[in-house]
Amino acid sequence: MSGGFWAGVDIGGTKTAVVLSSEPPSVLCRTEFPTLPERGPECALSSIVRAIHQSISGHGLDRGGLTAIGVSCGGPLDSAAGVIQAPPNLSTWVDVPITSILGKEFGVPCRLENDANAGAVAEHKFGAGKGTRHMVFLTMGTGLGAGIIVDGRLYRGTNDAAGEIGHVRLTRTGPVGYHKAGSVEGWASGGGLARVATAAVASARRRGEKTLLAGRLARNHTLTARDVAEAARAGDALAKRLIRGTGRRLGEALAILVDILNPERIVIGGLAMRLGDDLLMPARAVLNREALSCSASVCSIVPAALGEQIGDLAALCVAIGVE
Repeated sequence: MSGGFWAGVDIGGTKTAVVLSSEPPSVLCRTEFPTLPERGPECALSSIVRAIHQSISGHGLDRGGLTAIGVSCGGPLDSAAGVIQAPPNLSTWVDVPITSILGKEFGVPCRLENDANAGAVAEHKFGAGKGTRHMVFLTMGTGLGAGIIVDGRLYRGTNDAAGEIGHVRLTRTGPVGYHKAGSVEGWASGGGLARVATAAVASARRRGEKTLLAGRLARNHTLTARDVAEAARAGDALAKRLIRGTGRRLGEALAILVDILNPERIVIGGLAMRLGDDLLMPARAVLNREALSCSASVCSIVPAALGEQIGDLAALCVAIGVE
């Protein structure tokens, strides 16, 4: 498609990015802004439309060269209908017909895909899953979902709901994620780590244990996974324990995936890219203990290779229609 280009929109619970590309994985331009889900979808949709228009005009591109728009977003959603159906981290986005809205605005095809599925396609085509036949990709960001590649192709399930490992319950009680206490998302996502850390700081105060996280919580009235990671890098003992604990819970989820799907590789984005072996070593140890040895021995657990660019490329893969 000489002279043509694609737009990718990566919608997360915290931030949204808009990118343009004529030859992925290269990106022509990128704009990022807060999603602000508490304001409902209208605010973000206006920003998305404005960002695409400004990116096209600001880089001297011919609007007629826009070939398609791809939207990557957390589920649940209906990719065939192009409707976002109130994901846990976008609870105010109820039945938003985003492909219809963007398609009418720009007059080009617009496609919607679960962010885990889109990330799986991106890592399979351009990143750490390249060359594999059977692969799983985990988002491990604000939430946690899985994209599944079987025999080199994306597996969506009967109604686009395949791969929702975040909804699986690990413990009868525990941190809430994906509307369920003790779920994989509650224990092993970035949002889950932040919730566990907040409770752990309160417990540390009662024990008289010093932690850098107490000061951060007092200043900001909340904690994030980034706060925990930075405190751990600064040598904070509690932060290091929290990361190891998250890794062990992640390992329990990996064992479930390995026993059921028997993949050759599991690629993990989000926290795994930022924390590396501090998170993955305890996860691998639990996986090797819990999963069938014949399946665990043939499956490698690796961080996503696309780094912070993964969301951008995932959305572009949706636009191109790569599976």
